[in-house]
Amino acid sequence: MTQLTQTSAGLVTDDAALPRRPPAQRTGALSTRSLTQLSSIVGGLAVWELVARFLIHNTAFLAPPSLVAIRFWQMLLDGSLVYNSWVSFEELIGGFVLGVVAGVAIGAAMVQWKPVDHALEVWISALYAAPIVALAPILIIWFGFGPWSKVAVVFIMVVFPMIINTQAGLESVDRRLLLVARSFCGSRWKTFRTVALPSAAPFIVSGMRQSVGRGLVGVVVGELFGAKAGLGNIITTASSVFDMPTLFVAVVTLALAGVILTGILRSFELRLAAWRDVA
Repeated sequence: MTQLTQTSAGLVTDDAALPRRPPAQRTGALSTRSLTQLSSIVGGLAVWELVARFLIHNTAFLAPPSLVAIRFWQMLLDGSLVYNSWVSFEELIGGFVLGVVAGVAIGAAMVQWKPVDHALEVWISALYAAPIVALAPILIIWFGFGPWSKVAVVFIMVVFPMIINTQAGLESVDRRLLLVARSFCGSRWKTFRTVALPSAAPFIVSGMRQSVGRGLVGVVVGELFGAKAGLGNIITTASSVFDMPTLFVAVVTLALAGVILTGILRSFELRLAAWRDVA
């Protein structure tokens, strides 16, 4: 069964008639993109290696990637990297999940009920702009040096982008779809669940992509101010003794985690918004 789509000229056409890129062309574009990304990574690492070895000459200031790779392997074998990464990952996932759930709920409430929007708008704008570095010590005093203080920091970093993106997604839903659903006697909750929320899903996933990077920053900030384990704790300990290879191992691990999580959410977003592949 085909679907009808309204073009920019106001004409209703069949989705099957819209031009789409052939599978071979999409595969070729993906291969070109992957090759370009790989070349960029290799080139960046080569420049880093050359600068560290022939210009800096001081591993306490800048460690070459070859030395970082050796230290990475050593920490992987002794289990310290896995253990600390798992601690940070648990804190990230805990705060991220809570932030996403709360952000979607608050954003939806602000769209559904205008008094809620008017009451929370100024608070969200103020707290979203507030520097998290200033709030992290307060949260650690409130929640202690355990994992919950880091979860709270990640939650604050995640919840506000989720509120903003959810609100933008729900406000961009085609009003005609909502009117059709209501004309078929759909309740307000059913219309929201079956029409508005699926339409806003790409915006919500886009907010999740933005929140991954902010969540990783929140984990590190929380662990910098006080932690017994975690990648932020490795960064603090290594920097205090000028152990640049170990410090860069933690930084690279965080960067890889961000790339992987963002790539997963990006794939999910493209599945929810398949219309973006129309060319």
